[in-house]
Amino acid sequence: MKAGWVRGALLMLVMSACTVDDTAAPPKLGAVIPGYTASTLEGDSISLSSLQGEVVLLNLWATWCAPCRKETPFLQDLFEQRKADGLHLVGVSLDSGAAVEQVKKFVQDYGVTYTILHDPENRAMELYRVLGLPATFLVDREGVLRWMRYGPVGETDQDFLSALEDALG
Repeated sequence: MKAGWVRGALLMLVMSACTVDDTAAPPKLGAVIPGYTASTLEGDSISLSSLQGEVVLLNLWATWCAPCRKETPFLQDLFEQRKADGLHLVGVSLDSGAAVEQVKKFVQDYGVTYTILHDPENRAMELYRVLGLPATFLVDREGVLRWMRYGPVGETDQDFLSALEDALG
């Protein structure tokens, strides 16, 4: 009897610790994506709203994330192939504030030329309701979310490639 009570109390404690703020809804396809601002590795501030008029692929990642490392070469190739069509790729590093040099080394090692922002407070994860990395959001020229994925993106993902074609139109 006592063991059942203890299990029940522990379950309630765990459940209360795992609750999420229900007032913030996850991003919705077909709706304007919530605004977001972060700094580049050089310290310049960039907001999503300043990129309105461009197709934005927003990718949340970290240097320690194995799937992020795997998808980075694809994202770099995609950016090189489609930037002339109006694709603006923004990678948001969610590494800690002490990891700036690691982020810079990652960018150099992977030959990343697209915009990199650094969000050591993980504001983007909370804002876009991300539980794990990577996470990617495709935003059209009007700021409307057209596609999203919690998990890695690759060159064989036809849903993503079709959504990108439609957005770049």
